[in-house]
Amino acid sequence: MPETKGITVKVDAALHAEVRRYIEENGMTMADFVSRALDNELHPRNQEVNAMGMRTVAFQMPEEMFQRLKDHLNVHHLTQKQFFLSLIESELNRDIGQQEEESEESEEQDMTM
Repeated sequence: MPETKGITVKVDAALHAEVRRYIEENGMTMADFVSRALDNELHPRNQEVNAMGMRTVAFQMPEEMFQRLKDHLNVHHLTQKQFFLSLIESELNRDIGQQEEESEESEEQDMTM
């Protein structure tokens, strides 16, 4: 086993609560989380993620909206990733449903002519 060393940091109470929630939801220890976060920051794995067929989407939003989003996520115990993937999936499925309906309507009109 590799030699380990300790790191002690003070963070904002709200951030600490968010980290606690995350590690509990993901069955991690604080040491696991901090080690992974530090490793990810020092050694980004973009190539590995892309090799798994994943892509990154990033955008900026107004601060007020961001705070509203954070409040919503906390209330519903969601991560940003879960929230946005759910919205995107829902919208894509809705769009597919509309396209199918339009196609069926078009076929029905063709049959009546």
